[in-house]
Formats: sequence, structure tokens, C-alpha cells
Amino acid sequence: MPQQKYNKLAGKHVLVIGGTSGIGFAVTEAAIESNARVTISSSSSSRIEASLASLKKSYPDATVAGYPCDLSKPTVEADLEALFKQVGKVDHIVVTAGDKLAVAPLQEATYESIITTGQVRFIAPILIAKVGSKYLNKGPESSIVFTTGSVSQRPIPNWSVVGSYAAGLHGLTRGLALDLKPIRVNLVSPGAVDTELWKDFSEEQKRGFFKEIEGKVPTGRVAKPEEVAECYLWLMKDSNATGVIADSNSGALLV
Repeated sequence: MPQQKYNKLAGKHVLVIGGTSGIGFAVTEAAIESNARVTISSSSSSRIEASLASLKKSYPDATVAGYPCDLSKPTVEADLEALFKQVGKVDHIVVTAGDKLAVAPLQEATYESIITTGQVRFIAPILIAKVGSKYLNKGPESSIVFTTGSVSQRPIPNWSVVGSYAAGLHGLTRGLALDLKPIRVNLVSPGAVDTELWKDFSEEQKRGFFKEIEGKVPTGRVAKPEEVAECYLWLMKDSNATGVIADSNSGALLV
């Protein structure tokens, strides 16, 4: 049917790891609106239950499920194996999971803090690709979409450790695009987005940071999750896109 030609997510199975909040939840909603079947995962069973209840209220006809998986644990690979056994075959894997931003002066960094900072944001994505690729339907219609941040291209003082992992995801994406072919692997690089990630900052810090950004960027505002979610939909739908880093940053790299 003509509508299926362009609605390329219709009937597809999308797994969103980090799908209970922020950008991940927005991607989940957008995928449902594109008639996809969606499974969400996060470290918290209670957040999954709350998100599923919200989604079923907003989209009563949606096919949506959720399973917990804590990416911060040393058992992450085994836990991912267990997750994918529950989820089954998928067409797309979207990874938006994050944890507390470990922003600190370099002199405060320790071996343990450096490793911990990379666990969810860099080590887990590698293992998601390793394990998840066995469950992805083969071919260029299937994909993995990771998430980094504009700090990977424009450094910020005291973000050296976080920024290193963020930049490393560029190389990982391009390498996996070759290693996992014909499955596609892409990366979304948002700038500042108004999500729950800022809960670790005081309201005064958040307002000050947002005001500074809004005074610089061409769009004059901090992004909303549903705006950035469009990048993920594009990269899932475009079976000609692989090894792509998609920027959605209010034009922050221009100024």
C-alpha cells in the first residue's frame, strides 16, 4: 500500500534502551506514532511500569512492552544476553541510556571514576552491539543508533573524561558500521536538551546554563526531546545511512 512505502517503521520492532525518560521516551512515542512495535528498557522496573502505563494511556492500540537491564553493573554482558532473550528479534536498537554526568576537574579523576564514567556511555554500547547484533534481522533495513553529545566536538572545561568517551562513540560508530554490515550503525549527537538528565544540577545551575546557551545558539533556545527524536527516526528509516553522525544541537557548533 502507498502509505507503507513511506511509513518505513510500520510493523517494525524497535528496542529503545533508555526508553523511559528524556530523548529515549520521545523516540519511543515517535516510533509508536509511526506504527512500530516498541520495547523499552532501563535500569528501573518501576520506571518501566510507569512509562508503559503512560504510553498505553496515550496510545491504547500500541504494541509496547518493557524489561529492566542495568547497564552499570559488571555483569552487563550477561544481563544484556538475558534482556535480548526476552525481547527477541528486533529491527532497530536505539541506545539513549545515560547516567549522572561525571563533570569534575581533571585532578579529581581517579582510575575508578574514569572507568565508572565510561561504563554506561561507552562500554555498554559496545556490548549492546555485540549481543544485539545476534538478534537484529539481517540487512540494511535494520540498524543500531547510539547517542553521544556535542561535547564530543566542542570541549567544555572539566568535561575531559566525559568528552573523551563521547568522542570515542564517533569512532565506535564508524567501526561498527563496517564490522556489522549490512546492518547499519549510526550516531545522534544532541546539544543541550531539556530532559531529566539535569536533575543532578540545582535549578539555579540549570537556569544559568540554559540562559547562557540560549544567548549563543542560532535557534535561541534549548531543544526539546521530541525535536531531537526526529534524528533517530530518520536514521532508522533511511536504509542508505550508515556510519553517520547526526547533529541536533540548536546550531551550537556554528558559534
